[in-house]
Amino acid sequence: MKKLVLLGGGYGNMRVLRELLPHHLPEDWTITLIDKVPYHSLKTEYYALAAGTVSDQDVRVSFPEESKLNVQYGEVTHIDLDEKLVHVAHSEPVSYDQLVIGLGCEDKYHNIPGADLYTHSIQSIGKARDTYQKLNNLSANSVVSIVGGGLSGIELASELRESRPDLTIKLFDRGKTVLSSFPERISLYVQNWFASNGVEVVNEANITKVEEGVLYNNDQPVSTDVIVWTAGIQPNKIVQAMDIEKDRQGRAILTPYHNIPQHEEVYVVGDCASLPHAPSAQLAEGQAEQIVEVMRKRWNGQPLPEEMPSIKLKGTLGSLGKKKGFGMMADRPITGRIARILKSGVLWMYKFHKG
Repeated sequence: MKKLVLLGGGYGNMRVLRELLPHHLPEDWTITLIDKVPYHSLKTEYYALAAGTVSDQDVRVSFPEESKLNVQYGEVTHIDLDEKLVHVAHSEPVSYDQLVIGLGCEDKYHNIPGADLYTHSIQSIGKARDTYQKLNNLSANSVVSIVGGGLSGIELASELRESRPDLTIKLFDRGKTVLSSFPERISLYVQNWFASNGVEVVNEANITKVEEGVLYNNDQPVSTDVIVWTAGIQPNKIVQAMDIEKDRQGRAILTPYHNIPQHEEVYVVGDCASLPHAPSAQLAEGQAEQIVEVMRKRWNGQPLPEEMPSIKLKGTLGSLGKKKGFGMMADRPITGRIARILKSGVLWMYKFHKG
């Protein structure tokens, strides 16, 4: 039997499984999925887990149960492309005939002293749990500083405001307004929501150093009880360590067919792949669909298309607590209740029809 190995149970590899099982995997192939935890985690909802407005179980989806799928739990430590082996901590190496690397991302600290030591994270389910414990054990009137005014920082700040109205919440953002890359209507809507709901937005922030209980904005100390870092991501350290061509962000540069050059048997999906769009769950799923299409053509000895179509993204949706939201759908800005309902609907569809 030939072996397809999937590293990471994130959005990309979950879509690979959904596209191949139970009926589209050749009879002489099996799939091995390797992940640190025994379930797929809804990373787009980690902000709510950290804020304490959803339970741990709400952000978990079971892996599919199929006879041709073997799920192995462990932490990947090294990928040997020449020997076609995946090394896993406290386990024997796993061989593969084809490999899909979907190991996700981790926080990027931009070489700011102390940022990796004195801040909390929502980049993994384990870190989001730890952040929940820290935030929700705070006494009344404590100060929480969130560094990074992108989608994750905004959703965390707004959700925490509803979960803990007694806290002082500060959101530090580098731009003149939050979401400066979005249309002005959305940026102003979000900024005004924060002003109306008592979240202090510190614009044109420049965090230069972090110490225990203190962050330095433009070299000026700001006392705080908890700091949560949402100011950038980088590929998983395993991909960073691989001897392959990478872009300036450290993501793997791929052929148009999503495989590593000189290794057509090794694909990279999601946050570790160098793609013309910002990383997202939606992008990883679209890429996974194309990877499966390429795999099936190669398995069947069929020619590949001269070029792959661009991955079409439907839009971006963000929440402002449980009642309001914002986003872009088909290049059209939307705000308010309808945006929040749409986001909830997308999540429900994913959990109960695709997960």
